[in-house]
Amino acid sequence: MKNIRVASVQFEHTPSDKKANLVKIENFVRKAAGQNVELILFPEACITGYLFLRQLSRKEIQALAEPVFDGPSSQALMALAKQHKMTVGAGLVEIADDGKMYNTYVVAMPNGEFQRHRKIHCFISEHLSCGSEFTVFDGPHDCRLAVLTCYDNNLGENVRIAALNGAEILLAPHQTGGCKTPSPCCMGVIDKSLWLNRQKNPQAIEAEFKGPKGRQWLLTWLPARAHDNGLFLIFSNGVGIDGDEIRTGNAMILDPYGRIITETWKADDDMVVADLDAELRVNCTGVRWIKTRRPDLYKPLTVPTGLEENIRRVRFGDNI
Repeated sequence: MKNIRVASVQFEHTPSDKKANLVKIENFVRKAAGQNVELILFPEACITGYLFLRQLSRKEIQALAEPVFDGPSSQALMALAKQHKMTVGAGLVEIADDGKMYNTYVVAMPNGEFQRHRKIHCFISEHLSCGSEFTVFDGPHDCRLAVLTCYDNNLGENVRIAALNGAEILLAPHQTGGCKTPSPCCMGVIDKSLWLNRQKNPQAIEAEFKGPKGRQWLLTWLPARAHDNGLFLIFSNGVGIDGDEIRTGNAMILDPYGRIITETWKADDDMVVADLDAELRVNCTGVRWIKTRRPDLYKPLTVPTGLEENIRRVRFGDNI
């Protein structure tokens, strides 16, 4: 891996308005190009919109979905990547040749190559299928990239597998924070009026973004994913209204020790930029720990305990 300048973006998408969302992406790419950014990350499903998908019929989602990589949104990302010599990642709803649909994250690289990640733990709509492959690939600057989308990052096994496949930088697009949850200790719904009144009273909404519904919850687990696996981690997230919830943004970039290089809790569209120092991975804690693993002891990790739950069945019942 060589040193690379990267950016993470948070923005409020417009549900189903791919044109408007792509305009926002283009504007941020141009801004990043002015700062010599070489890799930029946008949120999960930010091209199509996210939470409103749960209310759509199969036919309505099919009308929104498009092929990857030949579809217009993928081609728009590639045009930006080539024009600005920048790797660009953004999320959308994909329709595959067999008619299955996925929550897919597209990465367009300036050399004309594409990669995609189909979210492994997809539960926003019964009409979207779960992916079944890990996405680790060679990117620019001799760096090896991995993509895990939102909930995919919650399971430590997924991040470890990415690291074992040589990942050096983890791209982690999300739509999270401010979520309804049965847990009394993290997240929870944010009053929509705080977001709508953010210009007059930014302190009130920023307090929510910094608190247990946003940043505090992220910091209970996100730095560990970077630290324990010796990875740089780029966290991109939606911000503002997403269906009946308020996303908390908190775009941030972490180093392989789990330290935050840069972040924002601004209650608005925003971008953070950081230079990743490749030397930090040399002999860092996570890299050393991976070298001392005892795989011969880990067979129980692959054996069902009987406690497993199909997240889609939990969400949709037996109608999947």
